[in-house]
Amino acid sequence: MTFHTAMQGRLRSTARLSVLAAALLAIGAAPALMSAAVAASASASVSWQEASGDADIERAFTQARGEKKPVLLYWGAKWCPPCNQLKATLFNRADFIEQSRAFVAVHIDGDNPGAQRLGARFKVRGYPTMILFGNDGQEITRLPGEVDAPQVLRVLQLGLAGGRPVKTVLADAQAGKKLAANEWKLLGFYSWETDEQQLVPAAQRPALLAKLAAASQGVDDETTTRLWLKALAATEGGGTLKADAALKARVEKVLADADAARAQMDVLSNNGDDIVRALAPSAGAERQALVGKFDVALKRFEGDASLSRADRLQSLIARVELARLDQKKDELQPKLPAALLAEVKAQAAKVDKEVTDGYERQAVITSAAYVLGRAGLWSDSDALLKASLAKSHSPYYLMSSLGGNARKQGRKEEALRWYEEAFNKSEGPATRLQWGSSYLSALVELAPQDSARIEKAAAQLLAEAEKDKGAFYERSARSLQKVGGQLVAWNAGGQHEATLARLRTQLDGVCAKQEASDKGACESLLKKKG
Repeated sequence: MTFHTAMQGRLRSTARLSVLAAALLAIGAAPALMSAAVAASASASVSWQEASGDADIERAFTQARGEKKPVLLYWGAKWCPPCNQLKATLFNRADFIEQSRAFVAVHIDGDNPGAQRLGARFKVRGYPTMILFGNDGQEITRLPGEVDAPQVLRVLQLGLAGGRPVKTVLADAQAGKKLAANEWKLLGFYSWETDEQQLVPAAQRPALLAKLAAASQGVDDETTTRLWLKALAATEGGGTLKADAALKARVEKVLADADAARAQMDVLSNNGDDIVRALAPSAGAERQALVGKFDVALKRFEGDASLSRADRLQSLIARVELARLDQKKDELQPKLPAALLAEVKAQAAKVDKEVTDGYERQAVITSAAYVLGRAGLWSDSDALLKASLAKSHSPYYLMSSLGGNARKQGRKEEALRWYEEAFNKSEGPATRLQWGSSYLSALVELAPQDSARIEKAAAQLLAEAEKDKGAFYERSARSLQKVGGQLVAWNAGGQHEATLARLRTQLDGVCAKQEASDKGACESLLKKKG
């Protein structure tokens, strides 16, 4: 998967965060917290403690033990659309700020010096990831940071109420032991997407979720449904989970019930196409009937004023993906209903006009540009991104999207210009390595004959790595490994050996300055794989 494709995948799950009142009502929160719809005052905010290294983390846990509080760790990045949506809709709300007094809040910006080392320590990769720890350092649960705010609050409340670590709860569930309803909720609302194989290997996730769904039957129907939907979504249309008539009927019943569907909004909007593929693997009347039922539910979400703009826009994205379901995945000009095309254009124009908050724009505009492209409205997508560059605090993210648009349409040189500008404008050590890796990947694919340009980009990346003490950890390490693998493959026939020799000499200098534990990873970058 290319870096830009991965970014598109994240855009499809761009933070779907909405109002908190439903969750607080569901968990019986105190009256003081019931004013969930009231935004925080300008003077109030979460008291985040910034962490860049182990000493910062130990300081936070020492405080937590002294105050007998858990620790909430938030891992994010300035440019990340879902992170910006969290800032726009959850972190600045009065109810969440009030709730934050019950825990020690720790923020790790992925671009802080040393942050990627901490990423390796806590096994966090995707932005955003939120983890609730006991003050003893034991992980209680991973919060669903890319779904709507009521779910975040629900899981947070379960954790703050002294719940057992999700790992222990899962072990008991697998052993067939009886769980309380709230423990099933903990499993249902666990952030399986950011698990990073802490609880289960990704390939085994659909089967595990299906087993949990079956075991939870009769305890809490909403949680059982959520687990089944998560199991279907985890197949990503691959068919590893066989869906019977009863499961299909359960999904259709949820889609037809406005309240039940609203409770599962995030899974239905984020994974509608995968769920349909799992339930109806082949094109035909059965699949189209299911798509029609999904479309009705998704339209309801679009018209739900209690949802954030990002939630409503994600529902529109889901409708476009479902309309494309039987067409080629990479079709540039899909055949879509005229009414749907008109709605895509209208909604993109509406959010562009209405959204002025910088955090929200970073989340919503990228999604709007993405859905315009998926609808085949490429010129509209480009125009929206270009017009938003000056309004974005991280315009390099939008530049990468422009590069991706041009790349898909075969405008190679234009794509390379955007990728190069995105790299040049990117900020932060991990981000610069990531964006530089994206640029070099595009160069190797689109202009393999331009060895001078490829060498210049690679040399710049190695210079960036030399300055970054966390270059061989987590996201940064993966960016460099990708670069190394592509350069070795580019030179498979030995035709660029002189270029590789110069880069290896530069790499030797970089590796000589690394700590002993990092030298092996550094020295392996430009070696041929055996």
